[in-house]
Amino acid sequence: MSGKKKQQALVPRLRFPEFRAAAPWVNGRCGDIADVLQGYGFPERYQGEARGLYPFYKVSDISAAFERGQKYIVEANNYIEEDVLSEIGAKPVPEGTTIFAKIGEAIRSNRRVIATRPSVIDNNVAGVKARSGKASDEFLYYLWSNVSLIDFAGGVVPAISKTAIETIPVAYTQMEAEQQKIADCLGSLDDLIAAEGRKLAALRDHKKGLMQQLFPREGETRPRLRFPEFSDAGEWEEGLIEEFFLVGSSKRVLQQDWTTEGVPFYRTRELVSLSRNEPFSSEVFISEDFFSEISEKYGVPDNGDFLVSGVGTLGISYQVRAGDRFYFKDGNVLWLKLTGDLISDFFKYCFQSDLIQDQISGQASVSTVGTYTIQNAKKTRFLRPVETKEQQRIADCLSALDALIAAQAAKLDTLHTHKRGLMQQLFPSPEEVGV
Repeated sequence: MSGKKKQQALVPRLRFPEFRAAAPWVNGRCGDIADVLQGYGFPERYQGEARGLYPFYKVSDISAAFERGQKYIVEANNYIEEDVLSEIGAKPVPEGTTIFAKIGEAIRSNRRVIATRPSVIDNNVAGVKARSGKASDEFLYYLWSNVSLIDFAGGVVPAISKTAIETIPVAYTQMEAEQQKIADCLGSLDDLIAAEGRKLAALRDHKKGLMQQLFPREGETRPRLRFPEFSDAGEWEEGLIEEFFLVGSSKRVLQQDWTTEGVPFYRTRELVSLSRNEPFSSEVFISEDFFSEISEKYGVPDNGDFLVSGVGTLGISYQVRAGDRFYFKDGNVLWLKLTGDLISDFFKYCFQSDLIQDQISGQASVSTVGTYTIQNAKKTRFLRPVETKEQQRIADCLSALDALIAAQAAKLDTLHTHKRGLMQQLFPSPEEVGV
């Protein structure tokens, strides 16, 4: 009786109408429905070819495709010839194989793609090829999305073996028609996500190109593109950040002053999330009393000021907004307090321009550990139109474009959330999977 209950539980919460009376899903192991294919280690002398018979995929290729939102991997940086395969004793994986990283941090995010042609994979990569009569390749790809590889990995550097992959529990429908229906449903959603992702990429590329036109290039004092009402205005003027900002950092806050609630205390990681409008949860706080004391004695960032990452991810800036209430870590984050005749919204985009970012990269490259120091920031050059109306016009144009980018990013996030929720309904929960 208990066995029957267990089998009956293996019915997804959402099932297409034509399959609601069909047999329940079954428990098994990955090795029951798929062949697990291992990669090969090729000497460096065989790598780096731009053309060849078989594309050669490494963890980096899979990660790059995954980050671009690609389901199919169609590009390769390396190719391997037939005679090299024979020498190594290697075999390509067939078209339709789901290939994925089996070592390193890529395991944590379950990065995987489908090979569109026979391909060679690195020894840090594995593949699963659906076994005929058991599953389809696309169904296996989505089934694999529900597998948490990190749960089956071991070692200081996470790694998973062929044997471990073969024994991973999976639940699946034995009906080919139902498998295809699920794959078609999720495939059409993936196509929509990919299309919206391309729109987002196009908007970001448009902004990058527009900024290159709206800001003068190195050695120039006029932008290539100027709004009509300022076409006869004079050349832009060069200045140093220290001429318009007080450049410093925060009062040192010791770790013993950290609390679990109160006023958020931001480090570089939180600053990067703020600058990118990414959601995050504050991990560190300081007390309300301590924050009040710091505010009275030393001041805190105000509307229009900037915080800039000086260690780690360099040159990321966050424009402080009205209503922000937080403090930040000294040393790692620089504080630019606006004092001069400069539109803050204009400088936000000015800081993103190639002129400033190239200076930050150049200054960081001269030290073993890349840093952007207070002295570096003070002497950083930038160009500005003298008329603040032109500064505001540029800021308004780019702000409107940022709003479009943010709306498109939100739309894409919504689709990803919808897909995650749909998959949770279309497949039995991981807790139900097992033998």
